[in-house]
Amino acid sequence: MSKADSRPIGVFDSGIGGLTVLKELALQFPQESFLYLGDTARLPYGSKSPSTIRKYSEQNIIFLEKQNVKAIVIACNTASSQLTEHEFDGLPIYNVIEPGSQRALEVSSSKRIGLLGTRATVNSKAYTKKIMEFDPKAQVFDQACPLFVPLAEEGWDSDPVTNLIVFRYLTPLLQNHIDTLILGCTHYPILKNSISRVTGSSVELVDSGEAIARWLDRDMKENRLGASPGVEPRRIEIMTTDHSDHFTEAAMRILKPVKADGFRVVDL
Repeated sequence: MSKADSRPIGVFDSGIGGLTVLKELALQFPQESFLYLGDTARLPYGSKSPSTIRKYSEQNIIFLEKQNVKAIVIACNTASSQLTEHEFDGLPIYNVIEPGSQRALEVSSSKRIGLLGTRATVNSKAYTKKIMEFDPKAQVFDQACPLFVPLAEEGWDSDPVTNLIVFRYLTPLLQNHIDTLILGCTHYPILKNSISRVTGSSVELVDSGEAIARWLDRDMKENRLGASPGVEPRRIEIMTTDHSDHFTEAAMRILKPVKADGFRVVDL
């Protein structure tokens, strides 16, 4: 059995998108501390080659490992598509694809599942392969949405332009009569209101943060991962590889009501 473990959980992404996962985890696990790494100097990952994405991801993991974290959440679908191991140097690794795929199958009655993602995530077919592995009868319809990340980064989540672009991307998907839609990029929950306005209530949206929280909760209950005893006040630290006032402002906006204890720039 695992003992109580007060070490923080590491979370990384190429930029601000993974903060949607961090927020969900921080709300679900109020006693846990978190270290977030945004690789802002090298974003976006979605347009990079698979080998480069893998290399950057390994560097992020090695950096967080040195910060003495007890587990690492890859809060980036693009990185998750290239790093699928459950462990790295003995450290538990959680990617977003497996929990998201499982959750989509749980909530879908027709097993006709839509996927929105970056070009790299869509081209990797990582979700399709994982969903078909869980249920060979399921059907997956994917759509690359390269304009979603810049819209989320700009904070244009309520802009009329965003609504038009969301409608343009989603219309072909909805013609496939999907009943579930995976938000296959951690930036996309920032645009959730615009997306749900187009899909309507008949399509269930699957969010990476919620799906990963379920897996962490399961592993803590089954003693595969030590939970923090909550004796000390928890800390949430945000690290980036490049300083940007825009990032800090966006982070505070996305994380509300969760508050970060500090922001700092690090060198990998």
